[in-house]
Amino acid sequence: MQNIKQKSPLMNTYARFPISVAKADGSYLTADDGTDYLDFTSGIAVCNLGHRPKLVQRAVEIQLQEYWHVSNLFQQDIQERAATSLITGTHLDQVFFCGSGAEANEAAIKLARKYWFDKGTLQKSEIVTFEQSFHGRTGGAMAATGQNKIKHGFAPLMPGFTHLPFNDKQAITNINPQVTAAVMLELIQGEGGVVPADQDWVNELVHYCRTHGILIIADEIQTGAGRTGSLYAFEQFNVKPEIVTAAKGIGSGFPAGACLASAEVAASFSPGTHGTTFGGHPAACAAVEATMGVIQEEGFLREVQDRFAIFRKQLEQLASSYRQVKQVRGSGAMIGIVVEEAAPYLQKLRNRQILALPAGPQVIRVLPPLTASAEELSTFVQVFEEILQEGEISHD
Repeated sequence: MQNIKQKSPLMNTYARFPISVAKADGSYLTADDGTDYLDFTSGIAVCNLGHRPKLVQRAVEIQLQEYWHVSNLFQQDIQERAATSLITGTHLDQVFFCGSGAEANEAAIKLARKYWFDKGTLQKSEIVTFEQSFHGRTGGAMAATGQNKIKHGFAPLMPGFTHLPFNDKQAITNINPQVTAAVMLELIQGEGGVVPADQDWVNELVHYCRTHGILIIADEIQTGAGRTGSLYAFEQFNVKPEIVTAAKGIGSGFPAGACLASAEVAASFSPGTHGTTFGGHPAACAAVEATMGVIQEEGFLREVQDRFAIFRKQLEQLASSYRQVKQVRGSGAMIGIVVEEAAPYLQKLRNRQILALPAGPQVIRVLPPLTASAEELSTFVQVFEEILQEGEISHD
């Protein structure tokens, strides 16, 4: 085996920013050299209430004074309350807690298959997903993902998944109702380029699934917890999935994932069918309850919608004024800015103390906290325009 000198005891699995974090608060991250950055990555759509929101911090501190871990063999009121916070106001009835989004999607895949097994329909085990989707990096979630670059080097992949073109009406008829247990989709593809589903396509997909007895799984890992302006993105698309997966923003940075389901489907997870050691961790559940409590406060999401509508309009004005900006897409605080090449813009933003992310080679992914102020959003627009001006003069 080749002797490779390691610079760090950490495996080299991330292309990290050249920033060493010292602290973070609100919309800002501070490097160990004292530089403050306006953080519009939000921990990759995790810190929806900003870094270290005080109400969430206090809730976790209170829980840590009670107990840290007792295992899921015990009844825990904090889990009941956290689960209630995730399904309040929805058509969903029960929650399975886990530790991440990939785990939530693994649970959803198992649950869909178990549902049809319990009905004696053993042939219905296929999961249909879509090209350019991202559902995680564990075995099943990776196989579900519609991006070959995620799978490179990991063959053989878990069988039982079919990938169809996203937003393609004709492809819907390729779904075989005899073997398909569920269709799994992101209503806005995040890692795939911040690409929203087309409403007409969603309508036809839902109609096909309802007509042929196919479950719908909505992957709301990145779009949930208010990120798109509603509690979950499915609310904006006139669809009621039997299964919804959530993670990222639900815990304000504490590792929490959840698989939500209707009562009928959830009943297939009986004792012994699925489990986790750390899922539903009491500190994480305290963070979930507090986070979702803030997001569901009266007027909170309406104010988010109004503030980010202005932000979106400002970005669209830049798109109409500068040839470098091809398109602005997304919803709420999940925005993709399409350019020729994203990396140089991300570098220039970082040089001006603003952090954003790529979503593929041509998309600048902007994920501010839902709590970002109008002034902070305007700062991004102003700095981004300055960068655009360096490369091209404004045109009519």
